[in-house]
Amino acid sequence: MHIPFSPPYIDQAVIDEVTSTLTSNWITTGPKVAAFETELKTMTSSKAVICVNSWTSGAILILKWFGIKPGDEVIVPAYTYCATALAVLHCGATPVMVDIEDDFCISASAVRKAITPKTKAIIAVDIAGLPCDYNALMGIVSEPGIQALFIPESAEQNMLNRVLLIADAAHSIGAKYRGRPSATASDIAIFSFHAVKNITTAEGGAICLNLPVVFDHEALYRFLKIYTLNGQNKDALAKSLGAGWRYDVLFAGLKINMPDICASVGLAQLRKYETDILPRRKQIANSYAKGFEHKPWAILPCVHDENRESSYHLYPIRIKGIDEKQRDLIIDAIVAEGVAVNVHFIPMPMLTCFKSKGFKIQDYPSSYTNYACEISLPIYPQLTDNEVDFIVAVVSNAVEYELTCKKVFATNLVINLA
Repeated sequence: MHIPFSPPYIDQAVIDEVTSTLTSNWITTGPKVAAFETELKTMTSSKAVICVNSWTSGAILILKWFGIKPGDEVIVPAYTYCATALAVLHCGATPVMVDIEDDFCISASAVRKAITPKTKAIIAVDIAGLPCDYNALMGIVSEPGIQALFIPESAEQNMLNRVLLIADAAHSIGAKYRGRPSATASDIAIFSFHAVKNITTAEGGAICLNLPVVFDHEALYRFLKIYTLNGQNKDALAKSLGAGWRYDVLFAGLKINMPDICASVGLAQLRKYETDILPRRKQIANSYAKGFEHKPWAILPCVHDENRESSYHLYPIRIKGIDEKQRDLIIDAIVAEGVAVNVHFIPMPMLTCFKSKGFKIQDYPSSYTNYACEISLPIYPQLTDNEVDFIVAVVSNAVEYELTCKKVFATNLVINLA
C-alpha cells in the first residue's frame, strides 16, 4: 500500500470551477478572487478579507502596513515554520523567539516576559490547526502596564495604541475559539492556501481583518488591495471593463495579488469545506485517537478543549521516551511500509539562517522536546478507513519495534557493565 502525506483535494467541482475560469478569458485577479474573499469573510465572520499570493507575503504586507521597521521587535514562537520569522526579517525588524507550551502553541507567560518598548507585534502560530490562547495574549497586550511600554511610531500604531496581535493561521482555517471562528480572536489572522493545506489555491493566502472599531475596515480593505498591486490605483480588470487605461501609482506597494485561476481552486473547495472536507478530517483524527489511545508510548495531540477546536490540519503524535535519532529510525520504518509521514517543525533556532543570528535551541527546551519525538501522520479527506487502520498498525509496529530494540540494548549494556 502506498499512502502519500498530503495530496491536494481535487474533485470534479474543482476542475469545473477552474475550467470556467480558463474559458472566461480572465485568469488574473478578478471576479473569482472577489467571490473567494466574500465567502471567506462569511465563513470566518471577519470584518474584511484580502487574498494574496502566499501567507508570507500577507504577513509582510500587514507588518509593513503597521509600520514595522528596523529597530522594532516582533515576538514569534521558536517552534514554527521559518516564514513566521522571515516575514519580520524582510521588514528589517528583529524576530524575538519565545518557547511554546506542551500543546505546541506559543507560551503566553514567555510572551509577557519578552515584551519591551521595542515590541510592535506578536505573531502567534496555530500549530496543526489548534488555536492559541488568544484571550490570554489579548489580555497581556491590553494590560495598562504593557500598554505603557508601547511607543507608537506610525498612524496605525497610534490608532491601535498597543502591540498588534497577529494569528499565523496558516493551519487553522475552520478552527473554533470559544465557539466562534478562530480568525476573530486576534486583530488580524492570516491563512495559507499552499498545496498541502486544508484548502488550497496551489499557492496563496488570505488576510482576515478583525481590528477594533476605530479602524475603518472597508477603507483598509481598499487600501490593502491597492498595496497588493504595486500601489496602483486601478487594477487590470477595471481597465478591461472600460475604466480607462490611465492609472496612478500612489505609493511603493508590493506585487502579491492572487489570480483568479488560483482562487477558483479554493472557491470550489471552500463550498464543501464545512460539510465534507473538515468533518472527514475530524473523523480521521478521531480514528487515530481511538487507535492509539491505549498505547502507553503515545502522546496524542490536543484537538479540542473547553475553549478550542482544531481544524485538524495535522495529526502530530509524539512518542514517549525516545530521542531525535530514534524518532528518525521510526520514520524510516514507517516510510518503508509505504506510509509517508512528516515532522512539524524543525524549530527555527536549529536552522542555519537563525543559528547564524545567535539563536540557540538550548534556550527553547519545550520546542526541542516536542520536535524530537513528533511524527505528523497523514490526514486528508481522501483517506479511506482501511488506509487509516493500516497507518495505525504500521506506526504502532514501527514504534514498538524501536522501543523493544532500545530495551534490549539497555539490558545488554547493564549486563556488560556488570
